[in-house]
Amino acid sequence: MGDPDWPTPLSRRRAEPLELLAIEHLPEEAVPAFEAALQTVCVSVAYFRDEPSDTWRIEGVREAGQGDDALTGALALAAAVTGIEPSALQAGPIEAEGWLARTVQGFPEAPIGRRFLVRPTHLPNPVTPGRIVLRLDAGLAFGSGEHASTQGCLLALEGMAHRRPRRILDLGTGSAILAIAAAKLLRRPVLATDIEPWSVRVAADNAALNGVQRLVAARLADGWRHPVVRNGHYDLVFANILARPLCAMARDLAAHLAPGGTAILAGLLGTQARMVLAAHRRQGLRLERRLDIGPWTTLVLRRGPR
Repeated sequence: MGDPDWPTPLSRRRAEPLELLAIEHLPEEAVPAFEAALQTVCVSVAYFRDEPSDTWRIEGVREAGQGDDALTGALALAAAVTGIEPSALQAGPIEAEGWLARTVQGFPEAPIGRRFLVRPTHLPNPVTPGRIVLRLDAGLAFGSGEHASTQGCLLALEGMAHRRPRRILDLGTGSAILAIAAAKLLRRPVLATDIEPWSVRVAADNAALNGVQRLVAARLADGWRHPVVRNGHYDLVFANILARPLCAMARDLAAHLAPGGTAILAGLLGTQARMVLAAHRRQGLRLERRLDIGPWTTLVLRRGPR
C-alpha cells in the first residue's frame, strides 16, 4: 500500500488540476457503454437525464490530460458496440475543491434495503444498530451505493443471504462495495477482481477501510481468463458490468457456478434484460428474480443441483 507512484483518491490528497469530460445527447441504451468508457480514465463518473429531449449526459472527472490514448480507444469501442456516434467530447478545467464539494454534496448517506447503509467517509460514523455500514470515499462515487445497479445487487444479496454461500466472486469489482457487503454480511472470503489496476488498489483500500481486508482478496484479472478466477467454482458470483460482456461470458459463468449457485448480474438496462437472460438460459441457468430500479435492471440467476 506504500507505492508512492500510485494515485490515492482525490479527496484524500492535495488538490490536483482536474478536467471535466462530458458527452451529451446520448440515448438511454448507450449510457452503460459510454459510462464504462469514461471510467477507464476518470475517478468519478455520473450521468444525468435531460427530460425535454429524453437523452442523457455523462460526466467524468480526471486529472488533466491523463490517459488520452486509453480514452480514445474506449470511446471508439463504445461507439462500435452501441452503433452510436456520440456528440463531440467536451473537456474543460474544473476546480478540485469545487468538484469535491459537489461530489460530497451529491453523495449523502444512503440506506439500502433492510440491512445495508452506504456512508461516505466525509460524514461521522456512529454505531448504527441493525445496519451493515459500507464506508466509501466521496471522491470515488462511481460504483458506490447511489448507482441503481449497485442498489439492485445489494438488494439481491440481501434476498439470497439465507443460503450462506461459501465461495464468492465479485467480477469487475470497481470500488469493491459488493465484495465488502458480502464479506460483512456473510463473514465469508470474497475474491474481488478487476481488469483495471487502479480499481484493484482502490478495492483493497476500501476493504481495509471497512475492516474486511482479511476476507476480501482484490486481484488484477481479465474476466474468467486469469487462473485465479478460472480455477474456482463459486456459490455466488456478482457481475456488475455491461450487457454485452455479460452475454459473452455466459458460458464461462455457467461453467464456474457451483450446483445450486447464484449469479447476480447488473450494469444492464431494462431494455437489455431479455438479451442477457437468453444468453444465460442457453447455458442452463434460470431466472429467480428481477429487480428494476429506474432504467436499470438486476437479474438473479440460479444453477440447478446436479
